[in-house]
Amino acid sequence: MLSFRSNAFRSYSQLALIVVAAGAIYPLLYLRQNFEISILESFDITQTQLRYCSSMLGLIFMISYVPSGWLADRFSSRKLLAYSLLATALLGIWFSTMPSYSSLLVIYGAWGIATGLTFWSAHIKLVAILAKKDQQGKFFGILDGGRGLVEAILATIAITLFAYVLSQESGSTSMALRQVIYLYIGVLLVVSPLVYWLLDDFEEDNTKVTNTNFIADLKTILKHREIWLCAICIICGYQLFYATYSFSAYLQQNFGLTAVAVGTITVAKLWMRPIGGITAGFIGDWSSPEKVLSILLILASLSLGIMAFLPAASSVIVMLLVVLLIGLLTYGVRGIYWATLAGCNVPNKTKGLAIGVISMIGYFPEFYLPLISAPLLEQYPGVLGYQIYYLIISACGFIGAYAAYLLMQPKS
Repeated sequence: MLSFRSNAFRSYSQLALIVVAAGAIYPLLYLRQNFEISILESFDITQTQLRYCSSMLGLIFMISYVPSGWLADRFSSRKLLAYSLLATALLGIWFSTMPSYSSLLVIYGAWGIATGLTFWSAHIKLVAILAKKDQQGKFFGILDGGRGLVEAILATIAITLFAYVLSQESGSTSMALRQVIYLYIGVLLVVSPLVYWLLDDFEEDNTKVTNTNFIADLKTILKHREIWLCAICIICGYQLFYATYSFSAYLQQNFGLTAVAVGTITVAKLWMRPIGGITAGFIGDWSSPEKVLSILLILASLSLGIMAFLPAASSVIVMLLVVLLIGLLTYGVRGIYWATLAGCNVPNKTKGLAIGVISMIGYFPEFYLPLISAPLLEQYPGVLGYQIYYLIISACGFIGAYAAYLLMQPKS
């Protein structure tokens, strides 16, 4: 048993708080994962416009990742995380008014700052410091899997609330969607002060750097071969995961499912995150994070290829099983790929900066995939556009598997 005063209890309790924060902050930004068609209808925007909003979010992320690492090395993570949660909630209130497309671009850009600049590197660095070297897979698996569990619980409540409001005589899609947005805002407003009051600053670990040379540190990090391989693993793995955001529209437009049916399937996929992420993390510590990551990237790529050629006459059960399999594998990839950071041997004083650099490269798909998929799906409407999109992403997954294999090789 864990003693309330033990270091292990402190580490796991702090990890749990970080998990809840990470699980609460992102669902509003990625609401289209479960409600894409409903968003298009309620906000009176096109699919291309929604993807441009996502691209705006990705652009801000890309710009802010390196500065976010710099901030994480110098300022209180507790304050950075609490501020991020509060800012995301306040922007959510504006989002709930269902404003114009131009306002949505501003909201998504501001969300990128709130969750990318001040949240991202700070929470990854905290977990990397909390975990011992032989616990990296476990802790990052718990981070992503636990975050997924929080998101799945919230999404289950959200889809239930959405369906209930729609079932009422006076219910409408926009009214139901607004209640879902209010739900996520409320959770953020509760979690923000909890993080501020209960999360440690880790000042004894998270050394405040004041006299180092940013350019020199950046050059040192960029010379690390392992940093680049880690970034390639993440960019390929994240593309596989990001492709699943399109499942909602893909199933609803091409298989004739209702918004509630599609929402139920995609929410069920979210429940694969704690299973896939945590299991991959534990197996990674038992075996090798790089080996497990390589295998998962291959399997995820193959399963996405299956999704591309799913017959139109497939039953709902078959669709559900394929979506769950892809969810299990892609969440396993997400749960293990940050564990490869431990093999890069980056000191704590520049760990935040290294995370920022890797994130800028690894999460670049957040910016360019919407710009690729939107015209692709317009040029090749229907199933064909999605098939091309999914096969391109699958091919990239095999590249990531090879990068993970190289990381697994002994350092020369």
